Amino acid sequence: MRRIIVFGIVVVALIIAYNLFTFTVDETKKVAVLRFGEIVRIVEEPGLNFKIPFVQNVVYLEDRVLNYDIQPRDVLTSDQKRLVIDNYAIWRVGDPKAFIEATGGRLSNAQSRIDDIVYSDLRNILAKNTLDEIVSEQRLEFLEQVTELSRAKLEDFGIVLIDVRIKRADLPTEIEQAVFERMRSERERIAAQLRAEGEEQSKQIRSTADKDAEIILADARKEAERVRGEGDARALEIFAEAYNQDPDFYRFWRTLESYRTALASGTRIVLSTESDYLEFIEGMSSP
Repeated sequence: MRRIIVFGIVVVALIIAYNLFTFTVDETKKVAVLRFGEIVRIVEEPGLNFKIPFVQNVVYLEDRVLNYDIQPRDVLTSDQKRLVIDNYAIWRVGDPKAFIEATGGRLSNAQSRIDDIVYSDLRNILAKNTLDEIVSEQRLEFLEQVTELSRAKLEDFGIVLIDVRIKRADLPTEIEQAVFERMRSERERIAAQLRAEGEEQSKQIRSTADKDAEIILADARKEAERVRGEGDARALEIFAEAYNQDPDFYRFWRTLESYRTALASGTRIVLSTESDYLEFIEGMSSP
């Protein structure tokens, strides 16, 4: 029993000694070894390392590229338009000594520095430009300027700023509704104008079509009258030629034609017996 207790005490002592004399570096971290608050070495390679207990302590720093979503804030443009800018910054820890001195090794303190500096530069750059320029392709140029300015300032804090980007640029809620209403009114005005222009063009097209139709019908009637007149004249010529060739036969044929027309459908005609019109009927009825 006594051996077990001694063994347990030894194991606990070894664990305490291990924790006091060693530290482990993860592949996503780098470690600053401090002695009485002063950095004596930086360990970036992952693995097991040693330290002097009670004299040295370690501060773990992120060695990865970090993304900080900056709090959306208002920006006033040069044409007095207020925008709510929602942006983010990509950064990493640079000089460990400067980073620890400026932030105490805390990410929250570093993000606070980034927030203040980036927003200040972003506000100053965008304030020199109009809303149309900000929402155009020129915004990439503006963001590059912001990145360069903020990067130079954050270097003093041991922060390496990689990039600054805008996720959204919105109008404030109270202004957004007014802008929406104005845009809708403008679209309705344009739609009404287009409808009116369409109606006017429709009337012009319809009027032109009616006019063309009347002209075509008039020309057709004129041509029909001309053709009919020519036909009647030609018929008279044919009748005259036929009459001149054999007047008796022509008279006979014309009389038969009139019989077929006048006596059709049981027509009843009352004539004198001496009428010339009955000459051929009497001839046909005699034996």
